[in-house]
Amino acid sequence: MDYQQEILSLQQELTEHGYRYYVLDAPTISDYEYDRKLRRLEELEAAHPELVTPSSPTQRIGGEPLESFQSVTHPVPLESLQDVFSQEEVAEFSQRMEEALGQAVYSVEPKVDGLSVALEYRDGAFVRGATRGDGQVGEDVTENIRTIRSIPMVLPEKVPRLIVRGEVFMPKNVFHKLNRQREIDGEPLFANPRNAAAGSLRQLDPKICAKRLLDIRVFNLQLAEGKTFATHGETLDYIASQGFQTIPYRLLDGPEAVYEEIRRLGEDREQLPFDMDGAVVKINDLADRQQVGSTAKCPRWAIAFKYPPEQKSSKVLDIVVQVGRTGVLTPKVVVEPVRLAGTTVTNATLHNQDFIDEKDIRIGDTVIIQKAGEIIPEVVAVLKEERPEGTVPYHLPDTCPVCGAPVSRDEDGAAVRCTGAECPAQLLRNLTHFASRDAMDIDGLGPAVLEQLTRNGLVKSPADLYFLTEDQLAGLERMGKKSAQNALKAIEASKGRGLERLLYALGIRQVGQKAGKVLAGHFRTFDAFAAATEEELTEISDIGGVTAAYIRAWLADPQSQHLIGRLKEAGVSMDSAAKQVDSRFAGMTFVLTGALTRFTRDQAAALIEERGGKASGSVSKKTTYVVAGENAGSKLRKAGELGIPVLTEDEFAKLLE
Repeated sequence: MDYQQEILSLQQELTEHGYRYYVLDAPTISDYEYDRKLRRLEELEAAHPELVTPSSPTQRIGGEPLESFQSVTHPVPLESLQDVFSQEEVAEFSQRMEEALGQAVYSVEPKVDGLSVALEYRDGAFVRGATRGDGQVGEDVTENIRTIRSIPMVLPEKVPRLIVRGEVFMPKNVFHKLNRQREIDGEPLFANPRNAAAGSLRQLDPKICAKRLLDIRVFNLQLAEGKTFATHGETLDYIASQGFQTIPYRLLDGPEAVYEEIRRLGEDREQLPFDMDGAVVKINDLADRQQVGSTAKCPRWAIAFKYPPEQKSSKVLDIVVQVGRTGVLTPKVVVEPVRLAGTTVTNATLHNQDFIDEKDIRIGDTVIIQKAGEIIPEVVAVLKEERPEGTVPYHLPDTCPVCGAPVSRDEDGAAVRCTGAECPAQLLRNLTHFASRDAMDIDGLGPAVLEQLTRNGLVKSPADLYFLTEDQLAGLERMGKKSAQNALKAIEASKGRGLERLLYALGIRQVGQKAGKVLAGHFRTFDAFAAATEEELTEISDIGGVTAAYIRAWLADPQSQHLIGRLKEAGVSMDSAAKQVDSRFAGMTFVLTGALTRFTRDQAAALIEERGGKASGSVSKKTTYVVAGENAGSKLRKAGELGIPVLTEDEFAKLLE
């Protein structure tokens, strides 16, 4: 078989397997075999780039980052729907339709809570994907759309031009996994799957979008040149025959049957892989749609039923505190079991102390609970008239409920955090940070390996990494003897990274890479750093009072002291590899004026900055000194007006020494 034929064969084979896996949910080969074939195709296409086609399965991993999205005018507008909220409004809609059309048949479908897009094909090949935008003009997100595995790149039928409309979403299981990883990485969590999907589809780097594992359900045929259909149901069946995942639908007569289906969808929505924010009711007959027409905003032949948030009352049995992987203490209310939006609810989030104070939630109260965004149960209100005597206001603990370390409240928010350096709740995130490239740079200890180490109880603090054995590492999944040996070499090499990297790796609040370097350069050894007072720390350039307080609190904690002791025992370097920092000009601002003879302006400015000072171009009340050379002008006069000390060039040179 020649290369061209093998590439074509692999492209077709992988496309078929992708359809069976992502659309039919009925794979016929293992993930391993699929990945092996995909790697072979990647190798062949890399050797023969002239044979790569836009529809190749390899093109779904994301191309080069974009600078911006281009605008797209939709040939057929992507209309919005009129919202209704009650059975009476559904009946009124049905009455209007039957007055205009006589007996009508309706399609009832779940409304996916995602991002609406249009997919365009020319002669059966995918050419463009665009967001809805305002319905008339959207954004070209073609490269990101390509990363969605359930979208066919080539259709069985080569229709000259075909446009379908669908809803891109993030599956619930993917959403929860993504948020767990973002929590480990210390990134803000997505509020719900819709926000996550929208943010992912609008990434300028398609590779990021590819990692988000988005999916789609197609729910409308916008345009199909050369094709004719009588009903909406026929269009959905045709779209499905072309390899798309379509929205499930049922055809029904009359408002009673329609509303019963709406109710059934609402009860069963927990079983769906996507979030559902309503149910859509449409006239099935396409000619009837044309007869009824549209308003300026939306079609008259369709409505979107919005489910009201289901609310139930329950009694507060307890308030417990969970510690997240970033150390944030999150209170949770435990309630008597209550059925809500298809599931049994036994607890609800209380967010933070401010939320508890605002609603005055106490143990023993009767509260109203609803599911926010149909996902997370939350307390809406307290029925204070039912409050029993003897209840007391609730306050978060002063120490971590997991490790007993003191907690501190963010100075710029409502979050309360555990300060423990070896807190088990934060272990995985702390290990990930400690081993990261900019910290101790331990190659081979990625999040997956570290997660196994913590799950198996082999590591309970970053220091334990230095006491691992080859047998322990080789026993992990996908490691083996060679990988274990390489990991041990990387762990050993990390011992000599130096104090500046170690200070950053320890995760002391507000001690980032720059602060770690400054502190290491100033103190040279960890012991000198640990002995510094808060006042001595604030005298260092770039170290403010808040950072100094965090450092002293961290150093005073027994968990931190235990961690440092174990790191010393392991032989981790506590000395600085950085150049000694001269901070004698810290907090001082110099202005240079006139012609200097012993230095150039750039040289003088560099000497000031090397000593922790700042060289400015203008004189103000904040100026510490003006250095005046020959023929000094207006800056010298302004210094005199403001009473700023003036140095000659010789005096400046003496100050430098």
